[in-house]
Amino acid sequence: MRIAYFDCFAGASGDMLLGTLLDAGLSLETLRGALASLPISGYRIEATQEARGALQGTHVRVVVDAPQPERRLADLLALIEAGALSTLTRERAGAVFRRLAAAEARVHRVPKEEVHFHEVGAVDALVDVVGTVLGLELLGVEEVYVSPLPLGGGLVSSSHGVLPVPAPATLELLATAKAPLRPALPNEVELGEMLTPTGAALLTTLGRFERPAFRLAGIGHGLGSRDVPGLPNALRLWLGEKEATPADGLLLFETNIDDMNPEHYGYVMEQLFAAGALDVWFTPIQMKKNRPATMLSVLARTALEGAVADVLLRETSTLGLRVQPVSRHEAQREALRFESSLGPVGVKVKRRGEAVLQIAPEYDDCRRIAVERRLSLQEVYRVVEREAWERLGTVP
Repeated sequence: MRIAYFDCFAGASGDMLLGTLLDAGLSLETLRGALASLPISGYRIEATQEARGALQGTHVRVVVDAPQPERRLADLLALIEAGALSTLTRERAGAVFRRLAAAEARVHRVPKEEVHFHEVGAVDALVDVVGTVLGLELLGVEEVYVSPLPLGGGLVSSSHGVLPVPAPATLELLATAKAPLRPALPNEVELGEMLTPTGAALLTTLGRFERPAFRLAGIGHGLGSRDVPGLPNALRLWLGEKEATPADGLLLFETNIDDMNPEHYGYVMEQLFAAGALDVWFTPIQMKKNRPATMLSVLARTALEGAVADVLLRETSTLGLRVQPVSRHEAQREALRFESSLGPVGVKVKRRGEAVLQIAPEYDDCRRIAVERRLSLQEVYRVVEREAWERLGTVP
């Protein structure tokens, strides 16, 4: 299993996270092509190779060329849903902004639907969040881990005025996630903001605060904007392969529900995926008194038993759930995006060892192409699948 470990020795921000992924091998053109499907404009992504202290890495800048409106949570979620992104990327990016909105709402004592995203909700944050989630998927990362976090010190200017460091929303995110904090360095209070709200939202939503045993396979450095004396202002990404252990076994959660508003099931599914569930599905069943009901099933790793059970008990009307260990055989999977003759498109590649067993075009990409070019969906699938096989240098 491919994992990502973020070594946050100098903090983290959205652009630093995105920089680590590009430095580790994510294609900038592929990233730009995928983000171009979001219905926003007036920005460009720049990535340059620079140094911070003794470390070389990638510095990402999202340059906004046109005025952008203030946006609420619903606006950001609508933009994400409108993009030609995978279901996984949409769900995880949405979960990041929901967590961020909840933190801002608690800080400002308003409902989260009323939170105005100022600098946090600007185009650069949207690009950082969606780009980071998408980049992890394109690099094949299945699990994310995070080191203890530094906070910095001093004061920072914001649209709300001058705030202490860490910013209140950042502190709220860390408190909710019970994130571990590393001891401050002697000069750290003079370094200003080391962890931004966007960086904190991404790390606390996507990651677990531990470092598992794994075989290191790649490294990426994402650079911050400032060159800080005495501390390389960089974030390190370690990519690796995690060996299976007994704690990585699988659990099947099941519960029968006959008294919940059907509109809530979609939200429950989003929360389960955000908690790390591998799969979630619903089965129509009949319960006592021949009452129509739904069996909610979740597949997750053993280590996430508490988190998944908490979501099910908190977000559904169930009074209990069944849990049993299961096993499965897995083929290797790879997410591939390429420029087809019909436009940018993604496919999933199924492998067994070195052999390619199957190529599955991404539905959302193919649907978009079919609508834009007025082609049948079946024809788009045939073209994309054939060109993907050709790109891999093999035939079905």
